[in-house]
Amino acid sequence: MIELKSAEEIGRMGVAGQFVGELLAELRGVAAVGVNLMDIERHARRRIKERGAESCYWDYAPSFGRGPFRNVLCLSVNDAVLHGLPHEYVLRDGDLLSIDMAVGIEGWVADSALSVVVGTPDPADLKLIEATEVALEAGIKAAQPGGRLGDISAAIGEVAHSYGYGVNGEFGGHGIGRTMHEAPHVANSGRPRRGMKLDPGLTIAIEPWLCAATDKIRYDEDGWTIRSADGSRTAHSEHTIAITESGPQVLTRRPATGTGPADPARRSATAP
Repeated sequence: MIELKSAEEIGRMGVAGQFVGELLAELRGVAAVGVNLMDIERHARRRIKERGAESCYWDYAPSFGRGPFRNVLCLSVNDAVLHGLPHEYVLRDGDLLSIDMAVGIEGWVADSALSVVVGTPDPADLKLIEATEVALEAGIKAAQPGGRLGDISAAIGEVAHSYGYGVNGEFGGHGIGRTMHEAPHVANSGRPRRGMKLDPGLTIAIEPWLCAATDKIRYDEDGWTIRSADGSRTAHSEHTIAITESGPQVLTRRPATGTGPADPARRSATAP
């Protein structure tokens, strides 16, 4: 069942989204060569507790995981792209780190992710991250009232293929609101003008993720961490948005920090 949200409810989701955006920007700055992943996780736990928010990941126990997750961040390094289980690992020069988080505040949820290279970047990694960000931007731009869900999927897939990357169809974006995962599923590739109508009040998380040299994945023995099947690098970008009468509204916009790539939401003229 798909629940359309009122303007007031979208505003309440925006409160959670603002916190998620601010904390992700903060964590981007925390991630550096020599920093342990568990220190990033503990930093996020502390900030979430201070805010009085609730992690959507802590008790997350889907069929594919060995849950509950019992962490507040997904931290995925290099060939890991989704559901990276935080563990004792010290970041090295050139590592590509994806950070994904979702929290609820007063019953309303927001979800977002970014990828960053710590230390000396490889141009191929920067291209991969850029592709996910441009795909996210395109997906947001396509999320127009009166359009179709396939418009978003097609826009994401077109960007991915234009950069030379394949698209895996097993995981994608999703509806969001009172819980982290709601209907509908938002695929990262599809056909325009197909699928459900995009009505004002629909709230979704759009999340392109890509592997550099394959569209196949594998799972770690931990039951959570998803990696590229061939060991190639990966990247992931995500925003929670609302469809409004005037166009898409990004609820997890990250503040400008003066360093790092621009937030895809800030580059999109149609994402206020």
